[in-house]
Amino acid sequence: MGLRRLTLGMALLGASGAAAGAEPLQTVIVRASRITLPAAAGVQEVEAANHARRRVSSSDTAELLQEVPGVSLVGAGGVSSLPAIHGLADDRLRVKVDGMDLIAACPNHMNPALSYLDLSQVGTLRVYAGLTPVSVGGDSIGGTIIAETAAPWFAAAGQDAVLRGEGGTFYRSNGAGQGGNVAATFAGERLSLSYSGAFAQADNYKAGGAFRSFVATGRDGHTLPVDEVGSTGYETRNHRVVLALRSARQVLEIGLGYQDMPDQLYPNQRMDLLENTQRVVNARWFGQFERGALEARAYHEQVEHLMDFGADKRYWYGSNSGTGAPCSPIRFMGDPAGTCAAGMPMHTRGLTTGAALRTDIRLGAGDLLRAGLEYQRYRLDDWWPASGGGMGPGVFWNISDGERDRRALFLEWEARPGTQWTTLLGVRFERVASDAGEVRGYNTMPNAPGGQSTEASAFNASDRRRSDDNWDFAALARWEATPAVELEFGYAHKVRSPSLYERYPWSTWMMAATMNNFVGDGNGYAGNPDLEPEAADTVSATLTWHSADRRRELRVAPYYTRVDGYIDAVRRTMFTPGSFNVLTYANQSARLQGLDLSGRVPLGQTPIGEFGLQAVVSHVAGRNRVSGDDLYNLMPLHARLRLTHQRGGWDNSLELVAVADKDDVADVRNEIPTRGYELVNLSASYSWQRIRVDLAIENLLDRFYSLPLGGAYIGQGGTMSMNGIPWGIAVPGRGRSVNVGLTARF
Repeated sequence: MGLRRLTLGMALLGASGAAAGAEPLQTVIVRASRITLPAAAGVQEVEAANHARRRVSSSDTAELLQEVPGVSLVGAGGVSSLPAIHGLADDRLRVKVDGMDLIAACPNHMNPALSYLDLSQVGTLRVYAGLTPVSVGGDSIGGTIIAETAAPWFAAAGQDAVLRGEGGTFYRSNGAGQGGNVAATFAGERLSLSYSGAFAQADNYKAGGAFRSFVATGRDGHTLPVDEVGSTGYETRNHRVVLALRSARQVLEIGLGYQDMPDQLYPNQRMDLLENTQRVVNARWFGQFERGALEARAYHEQVEHLMDFGADKRYWYGSNSGTGAPCSPIRFMGDPAGTCAAGMPMHTRGLTTGAALRTDIRLGAGDLLRAGLEYQRYRLDDWWPASGGGMGPGVFWNISDGERDRRALFLEWEARPGTQWTTLLGVRFERVASDAGEVRGYNTMPNAPGGQSTEASAFNASDRRRSDDNWDFAALARWEATPAVELEFGYAHKVRSPSLYERYPWSTWMMAATMNNFVGDGNGYAGNPDLEPEAADTVSATLTWHSADRRRELRVAPYYTRVDGYIDAVRRTMFTPGSFNVLTYANQSARLQGLDLSGRVPLGQTPIGEFGLQAVVSHVAGRNRVSGDDLYNLMPLHARLRLTHQRGGWDNSLELVAVADKDDVADVRNEIPTRGYELVNLSASYSWQRIRVDLAIENLLDRFYSLPLGGAYIGQGGTMSMNGIPWGIAVPGRGRSVNVGLTARF
């Protein structure tokens, strides 16, 4: 799919006023230029027209990626799903938001990069799901996701200053989700000032009605019926201000961002996010010259993060878990004999400072040289104040003075050696250095629970500084065999250094280890400072057939990846099948292979409108080549089929989602299998020149299903006892929801 520079506002205008047959608004605003991105094999851009359609049903920006072949979503909080590309997720991907590399500052990765961007603020969203060019890769092995807000708008030459904007609101019946957004831009010929803000909140959602007998069992064996999925509510607020100045060939942007997230509950973690504050400043300068372009960027992010028990997790069935205020009434738990778990606050502070300098140089007709320098400085503190019940008398330092610094440079050459050929060659070097300071447990006495004192002393006596020299290579080619057939193929070698949360959490004590889990499987994890980088070698091809207008298209994309040094979970001395365990990390070897199919075709014009068909089918398989175990959290074979209908201002669709059984599971993590399912979704919208109304019904038949990548359901009560909650229950998916939305432009 070609790279189209469409902003969300332009998409809404084109999809509404033009579709309704009304005269389009006069275009008086122009977009500032950006450094070009390589059109590599497997790159997909999420169509801007889909943003408004998705916004009515979700406040999770990652949901926009669902229709991209090869991309799946790992379940987390309501606005923080973790994208996975071809079975590789989270830190194995490079996720950039407005040119910034943001890092999750939480031992459970509750604040990933895309969680700081509301759907209404997304302008363009690109996914490099196949072979990733070195200019957009780095410190990742699975692919790259690039999210950008709308580029600044300016009045055209000779035009008066313009004020225009957009506002919207939505309501979702399942979980009583509600929210809104507003955006406004004051644009002159040389100056542009814009603001965008959004808020969203929801209560716990209900699972499908066909399985209301879903149960959870407390520590005392008390079985309670559940009609809600515990710990799935959230509330979030995002604000963004951008000032931009331009001359004939230069643009300067300064952006300020602020997020206040009072809470986001997690059904597959033992803690909840009870406050997350992000402050970010992001400055960019762009210059266009005779033989190319130059772009410089600098940014700084500060994150303050708090975890503790949300209301659903403070309830321990019939057991006195310690002191604490009486439980708030929780309708679906309802046992008046229970008592609350004491609070257990956990704080994280992350500071990220980055800079980048990139250039495009035209060497001749069809030849382009890209070069760049990048720098990132990351600091992390993770500490847990004393809170009683064995968590004291002092502060537990999970990671103290954590450091992770990256310095990178790359060189990439894009050429057209013939009329039918385009090639891309690139090399990238990164130096990644990490370190951590001395730590301590709650209790420093020799007989402290879980060996805190002994393990802390051993960690403090060790050499913790690591430095990795990582090389990336990429070689890609595109052959336009005929005007209707294209073949893209190539090879890439990509390297990623371990994260701070893979290297430095030091305690194997059950209570501490279960707090360090960013995969949602209910187990506990201890870090390994001796981890080496992961090195992935990928071969991939994409065969595309399309009509001249690209309204008919079929893409077939097989791939194979081998990862040396793959960081996987390994068992410690004690391991119990069919329960939760404490694990650690070790370098292994892995392979992943799969196939993505996607296509679209118009079905023709009828008296009631134009119909079309879109389809995506993906399959990935992966295995640990050392242990022979299946890799964790791989999406089973799945397909998404959409029947579309358009007539005048109407834009409607009927969607079928089908997912196969997940039987290939990671034994080392006691991963939970899930059964296959089919879901039916409906959506309809009508657009006038300035107003759009959306209606959607998710899970029309109210089917019960378990999320294949949702992890273990530990969203209610007793989470601090590793096996005081039942093992073997996967997180249920959302039941039927009727969603409505309204968007207005001015």
